[in-house]
Amino acid sequence: MTWAPERISPLQLSRSTPLQLLRSLGSGPRGLVESEAEARLVRYGENVLPARRVPSLPIVFLRSLRDPFTAVLACLALVSALVAAWATASVIAVLVVVSCALRAAGEHRADRSAAGLRELVASTATVLRRTDDGAAPVPREVPVDQVVPGDVVRLAPGDLVPADLRLLRATGLTMHQAALTGESAPVPKYPVDEPAAPAPPGAAPSHALDEQDPAHVLDEQDFDRPEVCFQGSSVASGSGTGVVVSTGADTRFARADKPHRNDRRTTAFDRSVYGISWILIRFMLLTPPLVLMANAALRGRGLETLPFAVAVAVGLTPEMLPVIVTTTLARGASALARTHQVIVKRLPALHDLGAVDVVCLDKTGTLTQDRPVLDCALDTAGRPDDSVLHWAAVNSLWTLQLAELPAADALDEALLDAAEERLPADALEYDAVAALPFDPVRRLSTAVVDTPHRLGHHTLVVKGAVEDVLERCPLSADERERAVALADRLAADGLRVLAVALAERPAAGRPYTVADERGFTLKGLVGLRDATAESAAEALAALAHRGVAVKVLTGDHPGTAARACRELGLDPGEVVTAASLDGLDDAGVGELADRSTVFARCSPEQKARIVRALRERGHVTGFLGDGVNDLPALRASDVGICPPEAVDVARETADVVLAAKDLTSLDHAIVAGRGGGATIAGYLRITLSSNLGNVIAMLTAGLLLPFLPMLPAQVLVQNLCFDAAQLAFAYDRPRAAMLRRPLKLRPREVLASVTGYGVLNAAADLATFAVLVWAVSDTRGETAFHAGWFTENLLTQALVMVLLRTGRGGGIPVTAGVLALTGLLLPLSPLGPLIGMAALPLAYYPLLALVLTLYAAALHWVTRRTRRPSTS
Repeated sequence: MTWAPERISPLQLSRSTPLQLLRSLGSGPRGLVESEAEARLVRYGENVLPARRVPSLPIVFLRSLRDPFTAVLACLALVSALVAAWATASVIAVLVVVSCALRAAGEHRADRSAAGLRELVASTATVLRRTDDGAAPVPREVPVDQVVPGDVVRLAPGDLVPADLRLLRATGLTMHQAALTGESAPVPKYPVDEPAAPAPPGAAPSHALDEQDPAHVLDEQDFDRPEVCFQGSSVASGSGTGVVVSTGADTRFARADKPHRNDRRTTAFDRSVYGISWILIRFMLLTPPLVLMANAALRGRGLETLPFAVAVAVGLTPEMLPVIVTTTLARGASALARTHQVIVKRLPALHDLGAVDVVCLDKTGTLTQDRPVLDCALDTAGRPDDSVLHWAAVNSLWTLQLAELPAADALDEALLDAAEERLPADALEYDAVAALPFDPVRRLSTAVVDTPHRLGHHTLVVKGAVEDVLERCPLSADERERAVALADRLAADGLRVLAVALAERPAAGRPYTVADERGFTLKGLVGLRDATAESAAEALAALAHRGVAVKVLTGDHPGTAARACRELGLDPGEVVTAASLDGLDDAGVGELADRSTVFARCSPEQKARIVRALRERGHVTGFLGDGVNDLPALRASDVGICPPEAVDVARETADVVLAAKDLTSLDHAIVAGRGGGATIAGYLRITLSSNLGNVIAMLTAGLLLPFLPMLPAQVLVQNLCFDAAQLAFAYDRPRAAMLRRPLKLRPREVLASVTGYGVLNAAADLATFAVLVWAVSDTRGETAFHAGWFTENLLTQALVMVLLRTGRGGGIPVTAGVLALTGLLLPLSPLGPLIGMAALPLAYYPLLALVLTLYAAALHWVTRRTRRPSTS
């Protein structure tokens, strides 16, 4: 028969019986014939993860030029070289190269994320193959890349699953899926002969050990399906046999690493810098033609003013922005790694952390420890009863001892820990007889012990899923209804519920079997909850104090998620089930995500959709995840964050890694990000306002004066002095007020602030222009005028640095003082005449002091009246 794996749809896979599936795959329980396996290998390719083309460093470096600010700097360097302004061209070129090299190194490192996936894939697999149709099947060890769809694979303890497969047989099989889901507890796997129809949206879960409903259609939540094993998982215990349904790029494992078309392309940092860059580009593209045309029309000057026009455009540019940003963020990232064990892999992500106003996270492994603890032990009337805990612990202890299980189940460990704390030391000492361990079909376990003080009698203690235990208890309709109602209340409160029942029988002279599991007396119920992470409550309180909203996106039951949130002091509100998102468009999802806190039963793609919807509504989002199933949401967020125990591919994909298990380190990272963002915002506001004021003044003076107000060389020296002084911003420490709320660079607000301060600066420059016209009127010297304006420009820039700074400490006051002294002394030094400046008359300095005093007073007044003009 003709067969193609793409014809096996998720719906068909979830609703087919094993025999129907084998027929669809053109296979059988005895495996494939060698010739058929070879033909399928040629047709469908090797079972390997798709190769990822990693661009070379030179290619990534050239791509970095697509950044608008870097591109405009490169263009200015080229124009400067064309007009023989070699010093300007050299300085700008160095800044462009450094900026592109840093960005290229970060992107090249991120492209290695596929290596983490390949380390999780098996190297060999045991398959059943036949030499011909009539031959007996023979187990063969084959390289994993030779496994094809339709192969029958055998699994044993410690094996890595080589491909996605559907189970045909299993004995006590449990799988480690931490590489896929981030959850450390082994998951029971077993074949399902007749899959049921999908559960309706919002249906309550079973009260069994496994809360997940195995009847869901195979989709993004397929990791929870009991009859399907996935590439990248490993066998914890037991054995099994399954038929391969997907290989290579078709596996769920490979699809998890495939980016969504709407996933992250630009972050909050990118959007802010791009917006500001395009504003500057418009100014710089407009400035040189205006200078040339105005000088030609009013002064009859020609192309000789081109160097001056280029110098004016360069003067508007914050050339040190790449250096300031890199230095500031690198210092913050280094301090985080050193003091709080937070690793920032992509430097701009530190700024994005400071702008984050919504953090989305999973519950398991983040807010909880993925470790259950006892919450309550109740009798059939709903009253606390330690005897129920006693018998539940007896079942756990002797099942573990007699069945020789490889490891205790997490629920059994929780019951034994609670018994050790609440019961006498010898409470569990019995003469054990036999044990029938838990299996996922019966959904219960039974321990048989000697009945104390009753020679020749045994007590059977059964523990398991409520429905399955009740089936083995002869209860009246009212008694059953009360027990089910009590279990429903506990489950709705987010607890995992187990029933405990007893039966006393005369000692059997034969081995006990599952046929003896009948005629029990219901003893009561035990409820278990996930233990909360030690630092989770403190971390959530700190995030709320910082103005960061928390959204919990989990695959768990709504009651489980809500209970965990309440225990940690986070109001869950009305829990939204992910199924309710399916009928909404993106705008509707965004509105729902804005007003809701907890989303339950979320698939990986639904998590990513919620994150994208929040970003579309203007939020800066961080996502904290640790498994392969979290990759879509990690990529969709502005900042991808993962805990230390995350799988390799999640750590490679994330922008920030919390190397310590203390969740409060996330708060420290956000504070560091806000500090870096405040420093960058302060630098932009101060530099751009000063530059804009100088440009306006120079353009005005250039039209009024018969000579250029400053020579191109003087503009360059002034820019170099101011640029060198600006390095002090990278070492500034923001004030506490700047760290209280999310900090975002909004281009329009930056433009408004810069314009206001720039006009004020231009007014001071033009006042100085009037003073200079009067002070040097007798000498009429261009050189004196140039010296006076040079001095005033550096002094006003020093004032701006001190008065508009938002931080404290650092070296800004000292640096500003050095800049002011440079402005006063350089025209008087031997270097002054070399760049066209001469000494000024003494009458100029008192008048300059008056202008600067008025300017400082105006700056102080405006600053007090303006509240955080460039941040929010």
